[in-house]
Amino acid sequence: MRVLCLVSFASFLLAGPALSHDAPSGWQYEQFCCNGNSHNGDCQMIPATAVRIIDGGYQVTLLPGDHRLATRRHVFHLPQSTARRSQDGEYHLCLYPTEDTPRCFYAPDMGF
Repeated sequence: MRVLCLVSFASFLLAGPALSHDAPSGWQYEQFCCNGNSHNGDCQMIPATAVRIIDGGYQVTLLPGDHRLATRRHVFHLPQSTARRSQDGEYHLCLYPTEDTPRCFYAPDMGF
């Protein structure tokens, strides 16, 4: 039993911090925003058609298939002040800890 506890503790120490993963175009999501990897992580690019610019921010309407974690329709109202800068001109959304919780939203720069 003592050996099992030591092995478990050692594996915990060696695990290290969770790493963020890359967007499809190669830039990396911020570590705070994402969990997992590019195949099962909670951050991913979403269709531009899912995003509508509204007064003070964005309305994001996700349908199943728009994000790997979306199993039903969601409508999120996200303040512009919390949007992070997308590095590829696309919209990205991180849902964590559930599909009901937008943790980070990345938006491209707005044109003039």
